[in-house]
Amino acid sequence: MTSAGRFAPSPSGELHVGNLRTAMLAWLFARSTGRGFLLRVEDLDRARAGAEEVQLRDLAAVGVTWDGDVVRQTDRGPLYAEAITRLEEAGLTYECFCTRREIQEAPSAPHAPQGAYPGTCRNLDRAELEYRRSIRPAAIRLRADVVEYAVQDVLHGTFTGAVDDFVLRRNDGVTAYNLAVVVDDADQGIDQVVRGDDLLPSTPRQAYLASLLDIPVPEYVHVPLVVNRDGVRLAKRDGAVTLADLAHAGVAAHEVRSLLLESLGLPGGTLDQALPALDPARLPRQPWVWTGMDGASAG
Repeated sequence: MTSAGRFAPSPSGELHVGNLRTAMLAWLFARSTGRGFLLRVEDLDRARAGAEEVQLRDLAAVGVTWDGDVVRQTDRGPLYAEAITRLEEAGLTYECFCTRREIQEAPSAPHAPQGAYPGTCRNLDRAELEYRRSIRPAAIRLRADVVEYAVQDVLHGTFTGAVDDFVLRRNDGVTAYNLAVVVDDADQGIDQVVRGDDLLPSTPRQAYLASLLDIPVPEYVHVPLVVNRDGVRLAKRDGAVTLADLAHAGVAAHEVRSLLLESLGLPGGTLDQALPALDPARLPRQPWVWTGMDGASAG
């Protein structure tokens, strides 16, 4: 498969209606453009026992199907290590020994965007490196030579966001999300990424990293989230928001699917029935407020 979209959940718990809506959109975008559709479980950081099985079941229940086998990030360590080695050999990495608290308390570098890593460990001499290595293990950071980078998004147009010396591998040896997602998408032939627009701010980092690794940047489509009555991203604490919760209340999966499709201005029914009506230019641009199956509204 040389061209594909994907959905890539973290197996930290059950999917809620916001996750399912995004998965359905990713499927619709891929299929409407003749792409394959892949499923990747992003289990490097957060994995709850049994969560993956439930997530796959719920995706199938709303009609989201995928091609080939499910891929798991925990099986892909050698690919990440190879990418980091390439960056190291190009002089594009350095060791960082800062704790989260030290980073929060450090003064920002002049003209750096808010929250950017201040570069504390960027130019340590050999003696300082040896001393810090004796105290704690190092994370590996990218040595970025830009402070911002622009990407193109189907719904948002040109988006320019901050790029700092972000972490590639944490000090516990776990590959960081920003590197793993770039390597995974390239290796799997994924050239269309549809995901929630809360991830748009991190996308310039990923596109910049792809350019350093000589990886083609995928087509990005960042779609509006589902939020609660307070305008906050939906979470399980917001009540009956998972298929299991809604089934307990007497609501079938096909009813949930129809409501989610209708929230996108698409005909309720199956995903195949909605497919011909997908028009990116007519998709909602605002969050969708979840108020339960009795009614939800555009934000």
